[in-house]
Amino acid sequence: MADRYETGKQMRRTVLGDQHVDLAEARRTDLDGPFQDLIIEAAWGTVWASDGISLRERSMLTLALLAATGNFDEIPMHIRATANTGASQQDVVETFQHVAIYAGVPRANHALKLARATFDEMAQQA
Repeated sequence: MADRYETGKQMRRTVLGDQHVDLAEARRTDLDGPFQDLIIEAAWGTVWASDGISLRERSMLTLALLAATGNFDEIPMHIRATANTGASQQDVVETFQHVAIYAGVPRANHALKLARATFDEMAQQA
């Protein structure tokens, strides 16, 4: 577990960036600490750390799944992460086109709206 946890901490920083992780750690409480540990070990230390597919592909899959299941709150975070995973804006467009066909146009449309706003925000900060 310790290895996956440490790997997860590193992968989380690689994908989400130091600023995001530092802020999340500063907001950590006793209430959500165990949940954060679970995510660090399972999501970041196991799934994201696997070398079975690239970070770019993982990024696209994550965005597709978030949009397809209507879990829109994390889409901006994962759009920002594309700067670190290598997924391009065109990759995101292609991803959400798949969502439109296989999960529904309204979900893809909302996801694309969030992506557009987040990419605009990123461009302004650059």
